[in-house]
Order: sequence, then C-alpha cells, then structure tokens
Amino acid sequence: MNLNDLSTNWKKLQESFKKEPSKLSKRKANHTLQPHRNGVKRREELRADRPAVQKRSGSGKSENIDLKSSNLMKSAPSASLALWAEENDISAQDLAAAYGTSVRSTSLPNTPLLDENINEGLSSAEAGKYISIDCEMVGVGPTSVDSALARISIVDYHGHQLYDSFVLPKESVTDYRTSVSGITPQLLKAARTFEAVQTDVAQLLEGRILVGHAIRHDLDALLLGHPKRHIRDTSRYPVFRQLSGGRTPSLKKLAREVLGVNIQTGEHSSVEDARAAMLLFRKEKEGFEREHAKIWGTGKKLANRTDNSVSKASKKRKKKKGRKR
Repeated sequence: MNLNDLSTNWKKLQESFKKEPSKLSKRKANHTLQPHRNGVKRREELRADRPAVQKRSGSGKSENIDLKSSNLMKSAPSASLALWAEENDISAQDLAAAYGTSVRSTSLPNTPLLDENINEGLSSAEAGKYISIDCEMVGVGPTSVDSALARISIVDYHGHQLYDSFVLPKESVTDYRTSVSGITPQLLKAARTFEAVQTDVAQLLEGRILVGHAIRHDLDALLLGHPKRHIRDTSRYPVFRQLSGGRTPSLKKLAREVLGVNIQTGEHSSVEDARAAMLLFRKEKEGFEREHAKIWGTGKKLANRTDNSVSKASKKRKKKKGRKR
C-alpha cells in the first residue's frame, strides 16, 4: 500500500507504531494459529484462548459464557479490514480509528483498490501469483435444489479486487436465495453472459495459484478446470479441518476461530468471502506449502511429475485416435 495515498491520520499512526515494535510483534502473534506437535492446535486450547465470564443460570449454577462467540464477535472486524491491517502490521481497530470508520467496514476512504466495486468486471489491478475466488449461487429447476452461478469475485494476494460480475444463468431462476446470496431479479438485469464471464475468469486463472474455500464447487459452476497442484483450498487444509473434528469446516467458522473475523452475518459478499479465504491462506501459508510438497513434491520432482502426467495424457489421446481409425 502506498503511503502517499493515505490520510494524514494514517501516516501519524504508522509513525507511532514504528516506535513500538514490541507491541506489533505481540499483536501479530496473537492472531496466528500456532502449530502443536503435528501442526494442529487442539480445540481445547483454542477454547482456552477465548475470554470467558461466569453467569448464574436459573438453577443457581455458574456457567461459562464465551465472549469471543458472543459480545466480542459483535465488534470483530470485517475480513477486508483484517487483511489490510495485517498488510500494515497494525490492528484492525487502530486502522478503523485512523480512517474514522467502523471495524466492520469493508472499504476505506481514498483507497480505490480496496473498494468493493460491484459488477465492475475486470479491474485495473494487476494479478500476481496468488488469486482468491468466491461465487454466489441461485436455485434453478422445479425444486430449486440445483444451483447456478449468479455472481463471482476474484481478489489478489493483498485483497485488491481483480474481478467482480453478476452472471446471467442459462436456466430460469426459481429461487434467488436473496437472504444468503444477495442476488435479486433487478441485479441480474445488469449481469454478463455466462460465456463472457467464463472467458474472463479462465484468463485470470491461467498460470496462477488459486485460493478459495471448497473451490471444486466454484470451478464446477464455471465449467472450468484448474491443475490440482495450483489449488490451495482452505476447506481441505488438515489443520483447519481439525477445528471441525476432521469434517469440512465452514468459511464462517474458520474466519471466526482462526482470524477473529465476522463474515456472512447477513447477505453474503463474494468479494468479502474471497478476501477471508486469502487471509486464511496467508495465515498458514507455510503449512499449506508443506502439505502441497507432500503430495506434489518440490522443484525437479514436481517438474518430473508434471512431465509424466502430460506424457501419459498424450499417449491416451494417441490410442483413442488409433481406435477411431
């Protein structure tokens, strides 16, 4: 983030934090999921980290009230603010104070790259090596059980919006799921065609590491593929799965327990959810890469595996052509 674009308050805040490095390191440590033995922080230890108070029940017995999941979570920052705060090594609360905004805000004054520009299409921001994706769906078909893509958002490693678009489903929408998706008939009047969105997204994905939560569903909705070795899925990362007893954790749960961040409190924002997934990946980036190396190897091993897979695929295609003759 360029300090020349920031407000006077922001500059003063940066200077004050440069004078207090010990507070910065302590704060940053408090927001990191600490590995234990096999890389997993026990659920009991996570509970112990949360402040609790005693409350008397009707029977007169004392009950522990988890403040992190009640009062404290009400003032938890948005994923966007938490990500930008980490970028600048300060707390989300101090960042919000510097700009005179709420910690739950998803944008900051005079910072256009950090705004949520709904239905903008491709933005002017340059995509780097890592991008994060999230989609919103609507119900189609007679029972509305089937889902169709209605909005897609992509952000870069720093949370800058790279792409956002409403998508016109090919089938008639039978349930807009507005309370969750935020999609309405009016919004879809400005939607791009599925083919146009698919083309734009395919170009962004090319040669990049794709971050997201339950990415398979997003790629299926887009009718696109992506090399598995280039995917970092927060729903499949073993350390995060331990927080749900080995089951697939929700993005909302991970944001709350790992980041101390509030998302999906009402209608979902695919931009905000993509930023939450990217922040989760950044928190555990080294762990993700270790898990990736276990499966795909590193350096020459990865190149050899890639070459072998391409060679096998080529042989299969030749066999099929031979049979057709």
